[in-house]
Amino acid sequence: MKKALVVWGGMELHTPERGAHVVRELLEAEGFAVTVTPDYDALGAEDVGSNDLVVPVITDGTLAPEKMNNLVAAVRAGTGLAGYHMGLATTFRASVPFRYMAGVYWVQHPGNIITYRVDVGDNPLLEGIESFEHTSEQYYLNYDPAVEVLATTRFSGEFHPWRKDVVMPVVFTTMHDQGRVFYSSLGHTADELAGGPVREILRRGLVWAAR
Repeated sequence: MKKALVVWGGMELHTPERGAHVVRELLEAEGFAVTVTPDYDALGAEDVGSNDLVVPVITDGTLAPEKMNNLVAAVRAGTGLAGYHMGLATTFRASVPFRYMAGVYWVQHPGNIITYRVDVGDNPLLEGIESFEHTSEQYYLNYDPAVEVLATTRFSGEFHPWRKDVVMPVVFTTMHDQGRVFYSSLGHTADELAGGPVREILRRGLVWAAR
């Protein structure tokens, strides 16, 4: 049985505890044994590498350098790393090693909650999922050019005209040494993960990222 560690915390606006349990439900349905905890230090435990997947559902926060070293070493050795919305993009903002590993950093969401289009590309991981309209925060990201982009969105320029027609990744995969990394910017709150393509994209990404 595969093992997953889901750690939640940070801004309550993002409903991290509820979101962590959505991740737990998705993984348990796939046969994973899942631990859910608000203890950030679990991500940097000596045995964190015994997990096949780690999922931080965390806005900001800190992790001591020696614990971050444990987490990075685990991912480099094959433990998968996955996140949605704030998870990865805003997690441990001040940690350069984490930023390098996550491959993504949130910088803005022009207009806050708006309706925008998610364009799904031609990738086996998202096969059968059609492009769709979504109402949430449209994340503007700084991201690693090494990622493989699975879905994108285009900024209209309505709110920040100087970013009109910028095409931004919404869903991507990448590697950090031997560890698979998955990210989806969808899921501002747990309610957005209740069903439809947002939930299905997350489910597939979690399973893909696991060792």
